[in-house]
Amino acid sequence: MVRVLFVCMGNICRSPTAQGVFRKLIEDEEMTDQIEIDSAGTHAYHVGHEPDQRAQECALRRGIDISSLRGRRVDDQDFETFDYILAMDRENFEDLRMHSPEHHEHKIRLFLDYAPHLKTSEVPDPYYGGNRGFDKVIDMVEQASIGLLESIIKEKDL
Repeated sequence: MVRVLFVCMGNICRSPTAQGVFRKLIEDEEMTDQIEIDSAGTHAYHVGHEPDQRAQECALRRGIDISSLRGRRVDDQDFETFDYILAMDRENFEDLRMHSPEHHEHKIRLFLDYAPHLKTSEVPDPYYGGNRGFDKVIDMVEQASIGLLESIIKEKDL
């Protein structure tokens, strides 16, 4: 089983969107028995909260229901459990590296490393913007999800 964790700051916008998009992708590819996914935040601002309503609406327009997800904070066990720990931006990447045991740092990457054609390394935080920001995020997440799945298949020989 390959385990993937998507991480943003509060776990109510970007990372649950990535979890939902990637879950749909692996369902479509019939790989749910090979890949486990979750999301978390580096901060505890929204623990127990459902994803931002705008993120839910944007995802639903693409046939992805993230309403059952609940915010949680990254914990020490996550560094042991997950094979891929994917940060949405550099700030969260650095926060993860600072808290990770050294022998697990290799698991932490920027999510957009899997979509180099986008020519940016960060998924922007849409929280304080309008609805268009959520559409931009999900577009980026869809592209990176495809690249991530291709990489997992190649690296893990699935």
